[in-house]
Amino acid sequence: MAVNLVNVEQVSKVYGTRALLDGVSLGVSEGDRIGVVGRNGDGKTTLIRMLARLEEADSGRVTHSGGLRLGVLTQHDSLDPRATIRHEVIGDLADHEWAGSAKIRDVLTGLFGGLALPGFEHGLDTVIAPLSGGERRRIALAKLLIAEQDLIVLDEPTNHLDVEGISWLAGHLQARRSALVCVTHDRWFLDQVCTRMWDVQRGTVHEYEGGYSDYVFARAERERIAATEEAKRQNLMRKELAWLRRGAPARTSKPRYRIEAANELIADVPPPRDTSELMKFANARLGKTVFDLEDVTVQAGPKTLLTHLTWQLGPGDRIGLVGVNGAGKTSLLRTLAEAARTQGDAQPAAGKVVVGKTVRLAYLSQEVHELNPNLRVLEAVQQVRDRVDLGKGREMTAGQLCEQFGFSKEKQWTPVGDLSGGERRRLQILRLLMDEPNVLFLDEPTNDLDIETLTQLEDLLDGWPGSMVVISHDRFFIERTTDRVMALLGDRTLRMLPRGIDEYLERRQRMEEVATPSAAPAPAKETVAPVSALSPQAARAAKKELQKVERQLDKISTRETTLHAQIAEHATDFEKVAGLDAQLRELVAERDELEMRWLELAEDA
Repeated sequence: MAVNLVNVEQVSKVYGTRALLDGVSLGVSEGDRIGVVGRNGDGKTTLIRMLARLEEADSGRVTHSGGLRLGVLTQHDSLDPRATIRHEVIGDLADHEWAGSAKIRDVLTGLFGGLALPGFEHGLDTVIAPLSGGERRRIALAKLLIAEQDLIVLDEPTNHLDVEGISWLAGHLQARRSALVCVTHDRWFLDQVCTRMWDVQRGTVHEYEGGYSDYVFARAERERIAATEEAKRQNLMRKELAWLRRGAPARTSKPRYRIEAANELIADVPPPRDTSELMKFANARLGKTVFDLEDVTVQAGPKTLLTHLTWQLGPGDRIGLVGVNGAGKTSLLRTLAEAARTQGDAQPAAGKVVVGKTVRLAYLSQEVHELNPNLRVLEAVQQVRDRVDLGKGREMTAGQLCEQFGFSKEKQWTPVGDLSGGERRRLQILRLLMDEPNVLFLDEPTNDLDIETLTQLEDLLDGWPGSMVVISHDRFFIERTTDRVMALLGDRTLRMLPRGIDEYLERRQRMEEVATPSAAPAPAKETVAPVSALSPQAARAAKKELQKVERQLDKISTRETTLHAQIAEHATDFEKVAGLDAQLRELVAERDELEMRWLELAEDA
């Protein structure tokens, strides 16, 4: 029987006139891996702070088992700014002691990319004071993970980690014996790590078995049983349920609930996006040209990030852009944004960027631009315009769009200066969409957004007709909102990844293995340089063919979507379905051949 570590009994907490928690009772036992979700401001952080006894409850009590070893990562670290990373993370251990510990080596490599901490000027001997908030947070996380605990409490541990870091952290936590309570908005991470969920809502906490996907089904089932009104049924995350069942069924690791009942909710829900229809509409709004890049070099100051980049962003393209930090993701978007702002007059260091004449770009950067703090939320949105055309005859007023983004009628009259960081991020995205762009650049749009707001944003983007490039470390958001993934692997090239982020992680792992010297001396024949290589002209030709293959793959993807829709439409006509199925098989075979050719060309280019 699992030993109980923490008990929360009838705990209540009030801020001002609002009850964040009202008579909550919970428990954490050995082996528990609990994910905490809920809207921003509903009390997730307050709950775990009281769980860790960092904050007192107004009533009720929190008890810890005797001798509990507790590790806590809060949103504000307690590192000594005068100390070095070595002092805070490794303490007084001699080099041979910590270097001989597999656990310490794993943590340093996973969080910092190597034992020498390549991102820090003086490695382990770097002083903490001048470091950024993200760097300090990784140091605090490393310090926590190197120690031994019975229970780890983490508040947004994936903030400031890239895709590789998040993947490593998930694997590390899975392998640990410590119990875990974790607040995060990263749904992929929750699915990988957690076996139970706490949903904090309106002063209460609902418990669910399983990871995030199981929670989505179980919550829908609970609300279906309640079935208080039809309007509520319509808002049970139906599109996300459909996505989880159709787009990525492997996410649902433990279907313990009545999945059939949840499926009734989504029986009449179409796929998240009608790709063919959106492509037609995007072509009508944008024409044939959006951004064409020919032999482009992208620089950030004196540093060259990309060379000989030939790429085309077409109408209706939805691209997820991933890559190592510093590889040039944001710099690439800034280069394109500057070209669009100047109608093609501002050009990169080398090469040419052609911008379509009808391009209307909205660029969400990582910085939250300050608005007049005295403006009300609704007034800040109406400054842009009063109504927005969402395409296909859909139109929303500023107030309606505010409500869809979680600003209730009362909240719409809150001064901007009183909003939290997450709420300001929501307002920033909302104002961009109100300007009716036909091209969207989103640089880390999920920062500071809670899961409910993320699903609302995804739902809105599903029907948004235009071209889109998304940079994000949230792989769930990338997979949910984009159709193709492209990567900057730090070798000054841009590559398409047919298998998405899984392929990116595999490629990065292979690169790390090649870069890491082998313990044994390599045979002499392996040190010999290759006897032949492609000439620059042949490499450019390979790049052009690569672009051609990518366009063919896009067309095949569109055709596949159409065939699937036709098969569903003629489901009772077996002869018709058989003919459509034969076409689909031919198309799949053609796609497989093109993907193999793409991989060959990618190596040459």
